[in-house]
Amino acid sequence: MPTVRSRRLLLVAALSALAVVVGCGAPGASTGGSGAPIQVGLIYSRTGPLAGYGQQYYQGFLAGLDYATHGTGKVDGRTVDVSVQDDTGNPATAVTEAKDLIGKGTKIIAGTVDSGIAVQLAPLAAQNQVLYIAGPAATDAITGVNRYTFRSGRQTYQDILTAASFIGDPAGKHIVVLAQNDAFGQANVAAVRQVLGAKGATVSSVLAPEDATDLTPFATRAGNAKPDLLFVAWAGTNASALWTALNQQGVLDHTTTVTGLDQRASYPVFAAAGGKVSFLAHYVPGGTHNAAADAMSGYLSAHHEQSDLFTPDGFTAAQMIVRAVTGHTDDVQRMISALAGWSFLGVKGQETIRSADHATLQPMFQAKLTGTTSEVVRTVPAAQVAPPVKNMG
Repeated sequence: MPTVRSRRLLLVAALSALAVVVGCGAPGASTGGSGAPIQVGLIYSRTGPLAGYGQQYYQGFLAGLDYATHGTGKVDGRTVDVSVQDDTGNPATAVTEAKDLIGKGTKIIAGTVDSGIAVQLAPLAAQNQVLYIAGPAATDAITGVNRYTFRSGRQTYQDILTAASFIGDPAGKHIVVLAQNDAFGQANVAAVRQVLGAKGATVSSVLAPEDATDLTPFATRAGNAKPDLLFVAWAGTNASALWTALNQQGVLDHTTTVTGLDQRASYPVFAAAGGKVSFLAHYVPGGTHNAAADAMSGYLSAHHEQSDLFTPDGFTAAQMIVRAVTGHTDDVQRMISALAGWSFLGVKGQETIRSADHATLQPMFQAKLTGTTSEVVRTVPAAQVAPPVKNMG
């Protein structure tokens, strides 16, 4: 699941009119040839706890496919036939759907916003020699896991390095992670220790019980530690109470406090902080302007939608699929070769798929909120937040 996220999720919006042929069931087997459809399986959370994120990804995919195929929905004269599958946030469901798609001839699988699902689909792709392009799932584990697996979004390592960009060289700095004492919070503590601890930072944590209602003691402890950077990784319905406590205790006035910019629905949560929080951002809605970004915005506007945190991940996935199949729509090995090392203009800017381990090198952002309006403060270059190269599994 996304590394920094709120559980204040959007309800699923009604699906927009499709610019390509999209079916709710699994596609028929592709027989190849100039007129046969190109079968793509799109597995994402149409329902379930991450449905808000899933809808963003899906809308971005439609916009990206429209852009990459110049509005035709075709590659080399062949229709891109997308079979939409709802993983419901359940890894077992996603694996069953992927196996069904593969059994019927689908050679390209894309999607999931859930890291727990992505780590199940990646080995399945290698076992069956199909192309898998993960969505917003941020887990570092799928980078370099096998040559069949790629990703259209960022990964946790890039999040953490973006957070570090607020304090410069982390060597000798004290970083406190404020989080809940659950799997999500513990994973963030571990990631900060792994990434920034290795660069010479001292990392400690303040962990609150997941069901805590009085968060003042934890805010006070975090402030009393006098960190150079307070990294907040919070994903609870009590987020508003946390930010109120941090503000009332004066922590935000004296400490560089960074958290991840979440989807639009979460923005009101930070109102009590009065603009004192700095945000690392995978994407800032409307914060980039280039041919891809403008095309995505135009498509969404025409379909009465707007961009959100993970819309670019769907857009990029569609760009990658069109790149992979152009000129060799039925040869997975040639699809892999077409993607490895590819540099392209994405919604976020120039991106590169690293040949060695299929990490997607991309710019990240520092952002701020004014009321409920987000904006880019600084673009962090892709090279500054590049994860270390992993040996391909």
